[in-house]
Amino acid sequence: MEAENHYKEAIKRGKKEYLLEGKLVCLEEILKDEEIVANIELGTLEIPLKKIIGTYSHLRSVSFSKNFMPIIEGKSEFKSKWIALCNHHLEEGINQPIKVYEYLNYFYVIEGNKRVSVLEYFGAFSITAEVIRLVPKKKDHDVINNIYYEFLDFYNKTKINSIWFTKKHSFHKLMALLKEYKPELKIGDNKYKHFKNFIYDTFREVYHRLGGQKLPITTGDAFLEYVSLYGINETINIDELENRLKQLLKELVHFRDKNIEIQTDSENETGGMLSTISNLISIPKKLKVAFVYARTIKTSGWTYGHELGRRYIDEKLGNQIITKYIESVPENDQDYNYIKTLAEEGNDVIFTTSPIFRNATLRCALEYPNVKFFNCSDDRPYEHMSCYFGRIYEPRFLTGIIAGAMTKTNIIGYAATNPSSEVISGINSFALGAKIVNPYSEVKVAWTREWNSHEKFTNAEEKLHSKNCDVISNRNLKVARDETERYGVYSMLCSFENGSKEPNKYLAAPIWNWGVYYEKILNNILNDSFKFIVDMFSQNSKLINFWYGMSEGVVDIYYSKKYVPVPVQKLVQAMKKMVVSNEFNPFTGPIYDNKGTLKIAEDEEAAPDDILNMRWMVDNVEAEEYVK
Repeated sequence: MEAENHYKEAIKRGKKEYLLEGKLVCLEEILKDEEIVANIELGTLEIPLKKIIGTYSHLRSVSFSKNFMPIIEGKSEFKSKWIALCNHHLEEGINQPIKVYEYLNYFYVIEGNKRVSVLEYFGAFSITAEVIRLVPKKKDHDVINNIYYEFLDFYNKTKINSIWFTKKHSFHKLMALLKEYKPELKIGDNKYKHFKNFIYDTFREVYHRLGGQKLPITTGDAFLEYVSLYGINETINIDELENRLKQLLKELVHFRDKNIEIQTDSENETGGMLSTISNLISIPKKLKVAFVYARTIKTSGWTYGHELGRRYIDEKLGNQIITKYIESVPENDQDYNYIKTLAEEGNDVIFTTSPIFRNATLRCALEYPNVKFFNCSDDRPYEHMSCYFGRIYEPRFLTGIIAGAMTKTNIIGYAATNPSSEVISGINSFALGAKIVNPYSEVKVAWTREWNSHEKFTNAEEKLHSKNCDVISNRNLKVARDETERYGVYSMLCSFENGSKEPNKYLAAPIWNWGVYYEKILNNILNDSFKFIVDMFSQNSKLINFWYGMSEGVVDIYYSKKYVPVPVQKLVQAMKKMVVSNEFNPFTGPIYDNKGTLKIAEDEEAAPDDILNMRWMVDNVEAEEYVK
């Protein structure tokens, strides 16, 4: 009688689910247009019930709602068998394996649908199953298909099937982290089994207890974000994990959020540039502001540029702020300790001036919510940490005009760091500038794979010289020259003659006016009180990415009036005025990529989000292999 009552309750749940979501998923229907390239028997495995999302045949799918609850009423063989299985489960437990297909890391029942239904009804976590893997044909432009192939590689090495991600390359990132994971193991155990049982499953339990299942992401997504900040330790301290996750959950709510405003104009802000940031900060008599530099002021143009910005705000806001800086902060996992020290010293605002410090800055921001943290990068914004950067592609477009006008071989070199979206958009804009004055120009790119290395830039330049480039952008200068020292410029657009490896002319460079940026940010902090606190599960909250350009005075161009011909100077000035006044966008179509695909249609302009996430090269660019 008890089992029959359970069946009635299961029917009630099934009908409710059926009205909302329909019948159970049928794999036969999914595979109609799919090419399966391999059937692999994986043997008998313990699989999570939540990953069993359907049945193989249509006939079985109509007997269940989408949550595997029965929907067949009245006397029937189906009902009798379900009740018998329910009794068996209550008396002895269901232990006979079911048989399933695995497809794209989800499971579809071949035999044992009622066993799954009964265990789902009682809220079981997993079931034993004989698994046959169906491997689909590789599809280059299908994101889920690509993630699945990454999963296959991960599974072959770890035999873990309970982790899934929604973003490409995530399995590769986790695998890289696991290489450094070296726990003490018992005889017969392996580190991947230890990781799954003692690290990932513990994280999952705490994450779900704090409400993580409400977020539109997988537990794997959340775990990777967590370990990217804190690493994978041999054991997890539950109290520490809970405290960290309570803050991190506020960020994870935006993990897949498209509701991000890219703020490109400070004049059109509502309620102050930073009034929607969630941190609470009490303004003391004088605001204490700290800057974190990766290199020294004397040896790094990038650091020197930010130092000029710090000096600028000291002069402009000296009666309201106190500033300090630390330089030569290690570009490794020790950076966290340096940033943490600044927070503990009582600084109200901390600027970390390199994308390298992104993870350490966010980690500190989660731990010190009353300190306002800013990281200089074009990364996505956070509630605990703001990101600020500039539309550097605008002055790069103008330097491209100079390069296109000055080249004699029509082959222009570009020494680039890592192929991030910001670097790619800069290369593309530069190439479009060259093309606008010289339709025969070609831009050849060599990567350094390091953000600030004189040696690697020199190696990149040698590659470009060998390709007959007579003008090279981003030529690293060992010594600042002429006016460039005023702006912290240590790399320029240079021209070469007769195969010489030393430039005969230093032509131009994009420049940063970080002081303008810092003044805007700090003025808003001094004038506003932050009272806006975002509910961590709110669907209406919006993050803001600050991304100012030439119109704000944050970026500009320096060029040599001695070496750049006057007609070219006039063209550059005219185009600069058009960019500043928003009359012209360098990314105005038609624009084709270097594979011949139309990326921006005629008379259309690339949206800010498209530029911030650019992963393709324009048609006059030739670049070495880079990760998509």
